[in-house]
Amino acid sequence: MLKEKLIITKKAAYAAFFFNLFEMKTKLSYDELKMKMQYYCSYQERCHSEVLRKIKTYSPNYEESNSIISDLIKDDYLNETRFAKTFSRGKFNFKNWGKNRIKLELKKRNISEKNIELGLKEIDDKDYEKKFEDLFEFISSKHKNLGKLNRKKKVFDYLQYRGWENDKIFKKINEL
Repeated sequence: MLKEKLIITKKAAYAAFFFNLFEMKTKLSYDELKMKMQYYCSYQERCHSEVLRKIKTYSPNYEESNSIISDLIKDDYLNETRFAKTFSRGKFNFKNWGKNRIKLELKKRNISEKNIELGLKEIDDKDYEKKFEDLFEFISSKHKNLGKLNRKKKVFDYLQYRGWENDKIFKKINEL
């Protein structure tokens, strides 16, 4: 009985030690937290919701978090228009996403409709059509050994998941 109590108290002591260590690590002053968020925003474009989520991990109060975000906006560390533009270009160029998927992901991040439109305007129409054609040819040739119906389904699923327009996909699939 005494041995079990000793083990429980050791576990409790370890738990208390690590909890206190974590608490000490996360309690930052306003200026320290502001500098940390400036660094967080400086090495990659961020949206307001990402920064707010990060600030909440350090558990400041509501007024402090709003104050930090307004300071970041004022100092041009946070800019949702700039974020929407770089997000759109990056996801189109590197992840091969279509406009539907990009729009959906920007909406998930609470970006305004105006900024979403500005972000989508960053994608050139000629590049958009060429990327669609290249992706279609790539995925179609990848599944050329399947039956015609299965091949069409695989191509459609691949392109729809990446946010390409259904009418554009159907038009191209009917050419197979």
